[in-house]
Amino acid sequence: MSVKIRTITFDAGPDHFAVGRFWAELLGYGDEPGNPNHPDDPATLIVGPDGGPAMLFQPVPESKTVKNRVHLDLEPEHETRDELVQRALGLGATQVADHRRPDGSGFVQLADPAGNEFCVERSAAEKGASDQPAT
Repeated sequence: MSVKIRTITFDAGPDHFAVGRFWAELLGYGDEPGNPNHPDDPATLIVGPDGGPAMLFQPVPESKTVKNRVHLDLEPEHETRDELVQRALGLGATQVADHRRPDGSGFVQLADPAGNEFCVERSAAEKGASDQPAT
């Protein structure tokens, strides 16, 4: 038996629309066809181009106060880890911790505009390149 994750839901503070737009831009997600998001909607739903889980951003009155118990680990497909980190920062993320190592491994811990943490790992190409013996 298997179960499909249909939606990942985030508590997004008072501005769910802005947090949803952040994630849509970062991940290349968009509005559900025929159901565009508006700032005055009760929540913001974005969907991926590949049929993966949708993401729902719901407003909550309180701001985040403790570390997430669950978070996303992102692996870039068409850019490097460091390029994705810079793009996320440019979109409004904040850096929480830098766990990059001198050998190129490691990850960067960021937070979205509502404070939800996520990590950016190396791309598959970067991992493969580091596995190649030096010539």
